Amino acid sequence: MRRRTFLTSVGVGATSGLAGCLVNDGNGSGEADVTIGIVYSTGGLGDESFNDMANAGVEQAVSEFDIAYEDAEPEEVGDMNEMQRQFARQEDIDLVCCIGFDHQTDLEQNAAEFSDQQFMIVDSTVDADNVISYVFREHEGSFLVGQLAGMLTEIEYAHGGGESNPDESVVGFVGGRESSLIERFEAGYIAGAEHAVEGIDVQRAYAGSFNDSSTGQEIANGMYNDGADVVYHSAGNTGGGVFESAQSNGRFAIGVDDDQSISSESFSDVIVASMVKRVDNAVYESIQSVVEDSFEGGTTNDLGLEEEGVAAVIGQDFEGELPEDVTSSLEESRQQIIDGEIDVPTTTDDS
Repeated sequence: MRRRTFLTSVGVGATSGLAGCLVNDGNGSGEADVTIGIVYSTGGLGDESFNDMANAGVEQAVSEFDIAYEDAEPEEVGDMNEMQRQFARQEDIDLVCCIGFDHQTDLEQNAAEFSDQQFMIVDSTVDADNVISYVFREHEGSFLVGQLAGMLTEIEYAHGGGESNPDESVVGFVGGRESSLIERFEAGYIAGAEHAVEGIDVQRAYAGSFNDSSTGQEIANGMYNDGADVVYHSAGNTGGGVFESAQSNGRFAIGVDDDQSISSESFSDVIVASMVKRVDNAVYESIQSVVEDSFEGGTTNDLGLEEEGVAAVIGQDFEGELPEDVTSSLEESRQQIIDGEIDVPTTTDDS
């Protein structure tokens, strides 16, 4: 296995040359059978969430198949186009993985120009014969963690003493950048919280970035100061600030994409749950299709609770600690969503 990581100099007057290249030969073997190019979303690796989940998928493929991969981490959305194109130009790249909805517009153009190259995209759909698309029903998993947040406001467990007044139940949601994708997280969370507690106050705010932990902390501080017991983030690296705020305020937080009670273990004492999104499986399966010569472009994989594409996972420090009626209610709602008895909205009332 070889992994080559590069950063690209992209901007006005930039060329397609590599600004730098780090070669890391994992086992000293010769050329791999398949080589993957993966372009992450902004925020890059180390977000302990979305991008790291994508990386876990390619690393799983490395462990099981004879593949090598190159990856690129865009600092801005504007970097993505040239990174896609650099991989598409390389004759030895068999699949270009585009991680995140911000890739869509560029990929629509590049898939047409590089019609012999195979691509995959996560969190958006590109209708092209050489692209496999993976989208998720984030609102379904978000409903469950919203329901959990609402139920926690109603019990002594969430406050360290004293029953809460249902009229004063408050939870929060922190998004990264506003988009139809993040709105699905928000809409599902609100619906779940209201399913648990009629009239609950769901405070909502966007940081404007997936890589601004200080703003995430500032927003969450305001929510906790206004009485929120639990804050859920869908904000990438910005969510680290939410966890810091929860810890300093003695409240709870809910993670996203990965089980962040594990990936952000220093905050495991406040991460009561995470809405896990199996981006790793999407990346792995797309690579597997290339290895096994079963790649089918022009297809969209739509993954929700039923397909185990999303899930609500209790944090590692809280396993076996939550009241049984809480966990049983969550399981009941999960099945009702799968059976179509609960219709989870994808947009908010103010959209």
